[in-house]
Amino acid sequence: MELSIISLILLYYLKRPMGLITVSPEWKRLFNSGMVLAGVLLILASVKIPLISHLATIISFLVAALIVYLVLKNEELHHRKGMIYAWLPIIVINFLGELTLLISPDFYDSWENYFNITEFFAFMWAIVMWINNTKQRKALEAEKLKALQREEKYKITESIKEQLEKQVIERTAELTAQKNDLEKALHDLKATQDQLVHAEKMASLGELTAGIAHEIQNPLNFVNNFSEVSNELLAELKEELEKGNTAEALEIAVDVSSNLEKISHHGKRAESIVKGMLQHSRTNTGEKVETDLNQLADEYLRLSYHGLRAKDKSFTADFKLHADPNLPKIPVIHQDIGRVLLNLINNGFYAAAEKKNQLKEAKDPLAESFIPKVTVETKALKNSVEISIEDNGPGIPAEIQSKIFQPFFTTKPTGKGTGLGLSMSYEIITKGHGGKLSVSSKPGLFTKFIITIPQV
Repeated sequence: MELSIISLILLYYLKRPMGLITVSPEWKRLFNSGMVLAGVLLILASVKIPLISHLATIISFLVAALIVYLVLKNEELHHRKGMIYAWLPIIVINFLGELTLLISPDFYDSWENYFNITEFFAFMWAIVMWINNTKQRKALEAEKLKALQREEKYKITESIKEQLEKQVIERTAELTAQKNDLEKALHDLKATQDQLVHAEKMASLGELTAGIAHEIQNPLNFVNNFSEVSNELLAELKEELEKGNTAEALEIAVDVSSNLEKISHHGKRAESIVKGMLQHSRTNTGEKVETDLNQLADEYLRLSYHGLRAKDKSFTADFKLHADPNLPKIPVIHQDIGRVLLNLINNGFYAAAEKKNQLKEAKDPLAESFIPKVTVETKALKNSVEISIEDNGPGIPAEIQSKIFQPFFTTKPTGKGTGLGLSMSYEIITKGHGGKLSVSSKPGLFTKFIITIPQV
């Protein structure tokens, strides 16, 4: 009877899916038939007619043995081997007990307690093995699930790979057909690029020259004005001396001396501007020299503003320099860093002025109170020096901030820019000086370019 119950249990679990593993419909039909047979045998074994019950018991042995054989020998059922190993001891013990009972009932009666104890331990073994197999099965299912996921990803990857390979082949054929046209276009593009780079350099030179001219004009105007006044005072001095008015002559002489001091001061100012520009031109050899970046930023901030004023008298803006007094001198190429500063500051003034024009065109009430402004700040960091150029212009949209350092990319209208200024500045800072050039902007509020140059 017990073997029939065990057979029913085994057949029930054999036909059920084990996680992701299922048995075929044929096996299910066979197991269902086996369950019916085991049920019939269970009923027959409970009948009090010895012949029928003994026959049912023998057939139950055969059914249990067949189940064990099928699971152990058939690969499709190997996933249930653990369950068979768990119940095999109790099957064997029941088989031996029933066999002993059939052959020698008296012997069985004398050893019945031992058979029961052994059967109890076999049952405990089955429970422990069942629990252990359940844990292993869950771990195996999890691993198989991962394997299936990996396989699915692999299939997807292979499918994408095949599609990409097909696209690559098609694209390669297209590119091969266009090769000659592209080579010609590349040749023309390089020629155009050289022209644009030259135009950008000349534009920078023109802006720098205009700034220098406007900057040097102020001290020269003072020199000319005080020279004319001094000539007039000398004529008056001569007249007073001829009249014998020595007191008046002494007062005039004091004024002349004061004028000469002012002439000397402004002459030296003009001389310092010229010397500074000559020094910058002499250092355009690619060699780095120790440079005061505070002074360089101050000069190019003023040169940029005066250069724009020289080209457009209506241009007005506010500009400030926040210089770090502890900023160390670092080795840089004067002309290159000057070109970068001039380009970024010019862009800042242009953007701020453009915002004011936009406000005027939109008839915004803030147009009159808005003042274009560019702020340059220097800062000493731990192992580097930072220069930031910030304007209060319209800002740069986030979607194009990553493109602004690309060659020929410009946000200015056609004819207003070549798209090489920021690209050249980026090359000078990153490759020429081993530094960084980054941008931070909030549309409608500001744009800030940050230059970071290592101290060594």
